[in-house]
Amino acid sequence: MWDYSPTEPVSRVRSVPIVECGEPLTDYITGCPRLLVRVGRYRYRRETLLRTTPAQMLCEASRLLPPGYRLAVVEGWRPPHIQRRMYLAAWRMFRDRHPDWSEVTLKRVVNRFTAPVNSRVPPPHSTGGAVDLMLTDESGTVLDHRTPYKMDDPRAFSMDAPGLSGTAMEVRAILTAAMLSAGFTNYPSEFWHWSYGDQGWAYRGGHPNAIYGPITPEGYLPAPEDDVEAPLELLEQPI
Repeated sequence: MWDYSPTEPVSRVRSVPIVECGEPLTDYITGCPRLLVRVGRYRYRRETLLRTTPAQMLCEASRLLPPGYRLAVVEGWRPPHIQRRMYLAAWRMFRDRHPDWSEVTLKRVVNRFTAPVNSRVPPPHSTGGAVDLMLTDESGTVLDHRTPYKMDDPRAFSMDAPGLSGTAMEVRAILTAAMLSAGFTNYPSEFWHWSYGDQGWAYRGGHPNAIYGPITPEGYLPAPEDDVEAPLELLEQPI
């Protein structure tokens, strides 16, 4: 059976205070055109936004990559209604896969993979300090990050997943070197998730507080086609 246990205690992250610095969101593609945008596991309109500092750091990470590699961003800032729909989709997926699970177990596992909007720990992407990404070649083809595991196998999610192929280990090492050198920290349960300024970053780095709380651009509205109360559609796309 897969191990769904978290590697970063939510109770510890929750205890990190947030001292909001007021830094605005900015478009990371405008600031760094070499970055690519990739579709993740769910279908919805993605915003190309991050806080100013991590947007600049992302561009620096892109510059630090060896020749022939590019960063492809799955998502930076995530609107609250999308976070809620993603949580509903994850709840439905695990409920269908494990109908024998209790509500307590189901909630624990879903919270491990997707943060609830009403949590005392703001979902990292809602702060504008977190980014999901992967490496591609120069043409934009996504590289092998997970062989021999399938896309949805949690055993491949952590950065130090056991039994990875040599190619997958090398790709992850290149990604890690660039992101760490640029100043990001990795959420250890997800090799693709990096952050700066949120509670996870503060906890991993031993900082006294986070500097980013939840943020929404002034005047932001969901896309007209959004059903803000419906689970997101799950795609067969690798993340």
